[in-house]
Amino acid sequence: MSRPPLRVVVADDERMVRTALRVILDAEADLEVVGEAASGAEAVSVVRALAPDVVLMDVRMPEIDGIRATEQILRSMADPPRIVVVTTFENDAYVYDALRAGACGFLLKRADPDELIGAIRLVARGDSLLFPAAVRSLAAAHAAATRPAAPPWAGRLTEREAEVLRLMANGLTNQEIGERLGVGPQTIKTHVAGVLAKTGSRDRTQAVIAAYEGGFILKKS
Repeated sequence: MSRPPLRVVVADDERMVRTALRVILDAEADLEVVGEAASGAEAVSVVRALAPDVVLMDVRMPEIDGIRATEQILRSMADPPRIVVVTTFENDAYVYDALRAGACGFLLKRADPDELIGAIRLVARGDSLLFPAAVRSLAAAHAAATRPAAPPWAGRLTEREAEVLRLMANGLTNQEIGERLGVGPQTIKTHVAGVLAKTGSRDRTQAVIAAYEGGFILKKS
C-alpha cells in the first residue's frame, strides 16, 4: 500500500517563486503543495489550518518575517510541521535566527530541483538540513557577540553520544552516521535521543545549534 504524499506549504512573498516551487513539487508523486502564503502572518494562518508535513519558509516577508512565523507555528501547534527556511544567502544572520527559533534546516534559493525535492524528503523523515560550514560561521559570529558559557551538558555526554553529535553537526543523516560508526539505525536513534535529552533540545537542529553556541563543536572538531 502506497503512502499518501507529503503535504507541503510554500511561504514566499514572490508569486513567481511560489508558482515555480509548486510546479516542481507537484510533479513528484510523493509530494503535494496543499497551500501557499505571501506573508509571515498568512503562513501562520495557512499552516495552522492545513497542518502540512513540511513548510518552505522564506526568511524575509512582510507583516512578520519567517523567523517570527516559525516561532508562532511551533509554539501554537501540538504537532507542528518540519520547517525549512529558504534563503538567498547562506551567511544571512536571519538564517541562524530561524534555526534557533526551531527551523529544522535551510535551503538556498539557487538550489536545483533535485536538491529541493531531496531536502523535503530528508526533513520529513526526521533528519536536519544543515550546511556545516555556514552554520559554523554563523555560530562563531553569534558566540563572539554573546560570549556564551561552556555548556553544562558537555560532560554528561557519553563518548559515543559526543561522536554522534559531532557527526550530526557535520550534516550527516542517521543512516550515514550508522554507516560511519558501523552500527544499526535503532542504535543511532538511541544515541540521538540521548543527545537531545542531555542538551535539552527539541530536535537534531537545536542540538547542533547548542553544540556550536557552547563551543563544543568549534573546540572539539
